[in-house]
Amino acid sequence: MTDESSAMGLFERYLSLWVGLCIVAGVALGILVPGIFQAIAALEYASVNLVIAVFIWVMIYPMMVSVDFASLKDVGKKPKGLCVTLVVNWLIKPFTMAALGVFFFEVVFAGWVDPASAKEYVAGMILLGVAPCTAMVFVWSQLVRGDANYTLVQVSINDIIMVFAFAPLAAFLLGISDIVVPWETLLLSVFLYVIIPLAAGYATRKALDGAARNDAVHRFTARVKPFSVLGLLATVVLLFGFQAQTIIDRPVLIALIAVPLLIQSYGVFALAYGWAYLWRVPFDTAAPAALIGTSNFFELAVAVAISLFGLNSGAALATVVGVLVEVPVMLSLVAFANGTRGYFADRG
Repeated sequence: MTDESSAMGLFERYLSLWVGLCIVAGVALGILVPGIFQAIAALEYASVNLVIAVFIWVMIYPMMVSVDFASLKDVGKKPKGLCVTLVVNWLIKPFTMAALGVFFFEVVFAGWVDPASAKEYVAGMILLGVAPCTAMVFVWSQLVRGDANYTLVQVSINDIIMVFAFAPLAAFLLGISDIVVPWETLLLSVFLYVIIPLAAGYATRKALDGAARNDAVHRFTARVKPFSVLGLLATVVLLFGFQAQTIIDRPVLIALIAVPLLIQSYGVFALAYGWAYLWRVPFDTAAPAALIGTSNFFELAVAVAISLFGLNSGAALATVVGVLVEVPVMLSLVAFANGTRGYFADRG
């Protein structure tokens, strides 16, 4: 337990630094050796980049092992926190993200971007909005010392809903934004990046639960956690390497994309956290609920954007900017939640 806690502490403490260094490395390598990234970009099948797929699987799989579907039986014990998360994730967040994307890129920023590119940026934001966080949920929850078992319940139910709702909801929102949706590719992405790792995690956990030692799952996740971190960092390097020239040539565009993403993140957190406070939800449930509702499953959003629109598309760029925005925003919200913990002191 000590080794894992130390490793987790190191990862948490310097998370922004690691991601920042990988962003810089990705952009630098993308400019210095573009041929390597072009070769990697060519390694795809059925519009799915194979290298990115491997790194995403490596990143997601350890987190999926942590999902305990047996914990679903405990849903009824604290329904308020789960209600906050699910309402925000599925009834509010996707639609506010689509609305903000359309408002900024088809109205406010219309003079700075061409209409075709604007639609792709909106599409990337929509994909971020309909992909609730899975992989990083446990990190944010641990940072605020949330109820770990309840976080597992929230993640488990979110994953089940996502298997069935992600593709239809994404297709609906992309459709009303006048973007043609290739359903086959969208469904394939859900199968590859949600169903397969979720099934693999479930099978692994079931096998480990049958082991002689009760802490088998804990020991296994501690061993594979470094691979998850490496998968995250390698994915960041690749994504920013693919978009390096655009980032260097058009830094203002990155800032424009970041504006609605920042408004969405802080706005959704304020809504969820405020609702939980007014509803008298205990802090160890309220904080993770708000953070889960705020953060994105950017791994899935990036993968689907690449599959649907291509590695060098505006949609892929928007999801990559989502990665850039996500970590510092979430860490700032973690700090805010920890700083306001005292306001929840009377919650039972």
